Amino acid sequence: MAYENSKHIYEKAVKFIPGGVNSPVRAFKSVNKEAPIFIKKAKGSKLWDEDGNEYIDYICSWGPMILGHNFKNVIEGVREAIENGSSYGLPTKLEAELAELIIKCCPSMDKVRLTTSGTEATMSAVRVARAYTKRNKILKFEGCYHGHSDALLVKSGSGLLTDGYQDSNGITEGVLKDTLTVPFGDMEKVSKVLETKEVACLIMEPVPANMGVIEPDVEFLKFVRDICTKTGTVLIFDEVISGFRLSLGGAQEYFGIIPDMTTLGKIIGGGYPVGAFGGKEEIMDLIAPVGRVYHAGTLSGNPISVRAGYETVNYLYENRETIYKKLEEKTKYITENLKKLADKYKVPVCINTLGSLYTIFFNELDRVKNLEDSLKSNTENFAIYFNTMLDNGIVIPPSQFEAHFISLALTDEDIAKTLEVAEKAFKKISEK
Repeated sequence: MAYENSKHIYEKAVKFIPGGVNSPVRAFKSVNKEAPIFIKKAKGSKLWDEDGNEYIDYICSWGPMILGHNFKNVIEGVREAIENGSSYGLPTKLEAELAELIIKCCPSMDKVRLTTSGTEATMSAVRVARAYTKRNKILKFEGCYHGHSDALLVKSGSGLLTDGYQDSNGITEGVLKDTLTVPFGDMEKVSKVLETKEVACLIMEPVPANMGVIEPDVEFLKFVRDICTKTGTVLIFDEVISGFRLSLGGAQEYFGIIPDMTTLGKIIGGGYPVGAFGGKEEIMDLIAPVGRVYHAGTLSGNPISVRAGYETVNYLYENRETIYKKLEEKTKYITENLKKLADKYKVPVCINTLGSLYTIFFNELDRVKNLEDSLKSNTENFAIYFNTMLDNGIVIPPSQFEAHFISLALTDEDIAKTLEVAEKAFKKISEK
């Protein structure tokens, strides 16, 4: 494939945008690419770049395109909403309807507040938890990414891991002191921290997906729920990725474990900018204008994003009996056959999968369980795999430490081509 137009755009972009991109993982640095591809349009399971190259998409805008790009219901709803205006700075009827629908789907929510991003949702949820408990410290797991607010960037995963570090510069000592971290799955260390009763909240991805997908032990999730209850710690499930992906009610419905608060993003906007945080009524009623925890945003509940989100979530709700089964079947077929192909060419891989998410770790472990395991992956082999896929019309996340996303729009032909190209990649790795 030729990438000349993307290269020219990148050369211009670096003059005006740090690194030429507006989110670090898009830079393709860790996969040894001279420049990222610049996308022009999308439809269904496909993307097209500025050079006219067509790709089968396994990024799905990092999750929200669960129905595929430009899904009919969503695009028609957005067109209608745009005709009415783009932003009012005043409430709309559809905000209340989307909130009602989200609460109907998420077991933990009595009330919900819309935001403009997942980062804003997690940042705000932590603030409310501090007000509710009157405690300052928070606990998170190493390698879990909860957006780029200061308190949650300590030992984060995602783009930081991709670039080879775990903490961001620019965070004060006070923030570092109040953000505690432990390895995912370590019950003993969680107990030791929470039993001090100094921690306001434990925020976690119930299914970590920013150090690659980690399949959680349900007993660990039950333990976390119990210890948070025992110590008066607010349990926040960050379901920005797992929400509406594992099931209609996200990981909390999938595992039957109910947090005190939940954060959402991406998917409840159908790919448009949006986020949300919600939880028990007694916690949520601390937020202004009812309480004194301030949260505001001119674009919170933006009518375009809300309409796109309503159409997406409502379609998932109305077709919940069939959609999640189809997504799991597609994911299972792809991952089982990827493992067979890797074994055929004696390429060590560990594939973690749950619902419509998976990560192929180029790793000799039987199971990747935490950040330490994830970091043992062979990133050189991943780069070969990524570039072979890209050069043959398959776009996957440009990082070993991210999740692959399956959409309903993915066809049998798409899957067959994916496996055909993956075999080329494994063969290339075996010959290096």
